[in-house]
Amino acid sequence: MTGKSHDVNRNGSAADSSSQPFGLSIFFPVYNDWGTIGTMVSLAVMTAEKITPDYEVILVNDGSQPQTREILDFLEKKFPAVRVVHHEKNRGYGGALKSGFKAAKKEFIFYTDGDAQYDVRELLNLVPAMENGVDVVNGYKIKRHDPWYRIWIGKLYHATTKLAFGFTIRDVDCDFRLMRRELFDRIRLERNSGVICVEMIKKLHDIGARFAEVPVHHFFRASGKSEFFNFRRVFRVGIDVARLWWRLVFFKRFNRSTDDAALAATQVQHRVHQGQKV
Repeated sequence: MTGKSHDVNRNGSAADSSSQPFGLSIFFPVYNDWGTIGTMVSLAVMTAEKITPDYEVILVNDGSQPQTREILDFLEKKFPAVRVVHHEKNRGYGGALKSGFKAAKKEFIFYTDGDAQYDVRELLNLVPAMENGVDVVNGYKIKRHDPWYRIWIGKLYHATTKLAFGFTIRDVDCDFRLMRRELFDRIRLERNSGVICVEMIKKLHDIGARFAEVPVHHFFRASGKSEFFNFRRVFRVGIDVARLWWRLVFFKRFNRSTDDAALAATQVQHRVHQGQKV
């Protein structure tokens, strides 16, 4: 990322001496969210204008049915700041997030889902937390409003990933985040499933990214249905989490242990060589 880096102060302006407004990219991954995305975009534009004049809103259409695609194209024509990225075929939630991060051009990136389970206006609560030294402002759900089985599976998922990956944030599964775009010059996201959130938080932890946390409200789904919470997909996600742990945690620890052993052996050989010289 090029250009001068800003911090954000409480009135939403840039906190550096140039007093230039900071850039803000807002994006939504969209999959058949025709019943909610219009309201989400309208609220996003209204909220962004309260924060900065330099903003964009990106809609990532992840292979939605024609009804949703038509609405997205209409929104792009109606709002000058709106851009639509179309996936001809569904790539999965991770694929949609990767496209959103790639399309974002501004200094700060905010994203949340297009199904209106979060109120985009609460972005105003995240902005003041993006202070000097903070890289990610992560929302956490005050109370989850979902069917009981989704709440139960969500708690199990959170507890498992927190234990396996060593997370310290309250809610790895809360997709309501404000982030510095420059972070994505330092990490590469690979997963196409919902496990991308675990991958992203783990890789951000590994590069030393600094987190702040802000409580946000969570609402019942207004339309459509979750593509995540069916038992076949939950099983596949479990396998994906295990593979991710193997690669990002176990394999790294194994390599580190091997490197430490090799270093120790080299030091012993060096001492023996020095003793022979004497």
